[in-house]
Amino acid sequence: MDSAPIVVHPPFPSGGRLVSLRHQDREGALGVAYSDDDLVVFLESAGVVSPENVLDDPQLVEWSGAGAHEWRAI
Repeated sequence: MDSAPIVVHPPFPSGGRLVSLRHQDREGALGVAYSDDDLVVFLESAGVVSPENVLDDPQLVEWSGAGAHEWRAI
């Protein structure tokens, strides 16, 4: 796979970021995260083992349109 299977999209103007999954077995939106804690919950639901340890792994998580761990629009 050329790109990360989890995408954290750019922040919405009101805050929060859409989190989506692109994987051969499952694709689609996981939800809107407003914090790292929310993201961890979504990753757990997608079957990621130890999700709190992969947030900064670019092979698994792509932070698109804003820096990692930024939840408000800039």
